[in-house]
Amino acid sequence: MSEKPKAPVLDDVSKRIIELLQEDGRRPYAEIGRAVGLSEAAVRQRVQRLTDSGIVQIVAVTDPRQLGFSRMAMLGIRVEGDPRIVAEEIARIPAIAYVNVTLGSFDILAEAICESDEELLDLVATRIRPIPGVKHTEYFLYAGQHKDFYNWGTR
Repeated sequence: MSEKPKAPVLDDVSKRIIELLQEDGRRPYAEIGRAVGLSEAAVRQRVQRLTDSGIVQIVAVTDPRQLGFSRMAMLGIRVEGDPRIVAEEIARIPAIAYVNVTLGSFDILAEAICESDEELLDLVATRIRPIPGVKHTEYFLYAGQHKDFYNWGTR
């Protein structure tokens, strides 16, 4: 039996650095240092360790609709067999933004971001449904987004 990976232990300073970056990923390290009582160099080192460990990613978050991706949908997928295998295959598709294996009505939930209804239909018909193990798909088209945030903090 394989051991469950240990959750990283973060001290209060690292947690606060993460929270500050979640509020503004472009916040200068000197400003963060003043807020947490460290030098700019010490903050830079901590952020580097957090990114190297995979705890933190610093990315630009865009609004897909403003970039021409007018059709977004949540995909509910039921599979036969191991859903993790199907999830890995779905995750390789560029139009899929994220994939989660779930324990509910669907085995997998995935978010598709497409330029049009035609692109979404093609994604479903030629990329998702033919994957071995996929037995049912259901699509929930987004009509409007009311919340999308990344500042949930740390524990």
